[in-house]
Amino acid sequence: QVQLVESGGGLVQAGGSLRLSCAASGRTFSNFAMGWFRQAPGKEREFVATITQSGSNTYYEDSVKGRFTISRENAKNTVYLQMNSLKTEDTAVYYCAAGNVAVTASLYYRHWGQGTQVTVSS
Repeated sequence: QVQLVESGGGLVQAGGSLRLSCAASGRTFSNFAMGWFRQAPGKEREFVATITQSGSNTYYEDSVKGRFTISRENAKNTVYLQMNSLKTEDTAVYYCAAGNVAVTASLYYRHWGQGTQVTVSS
């Protein structure tokens, strides 16, 4: 079992930045691909970004490419999501997740955090 705890969410103006962190405990963090997903009110959970176990490969949802960066520090059991040039449409609860492969489909991630709220005001 892996426990995931997100932090770093908050209220920010459009154009601003936030960095989300997800701290993992339990099993060996470096064995897991990590992903970030988000869910806006009234919408389904959607893929944001993912990173392979070593950190050598990353993948992004089209609307966040060039604005968001996923990274990880295996020595600290932590994955990050740096979010720049935030837009009001980025408002959502952001979740980190752990799985065996770095893919976009949420069903392949077996372990999930509780989420952290990101609100972008205009």
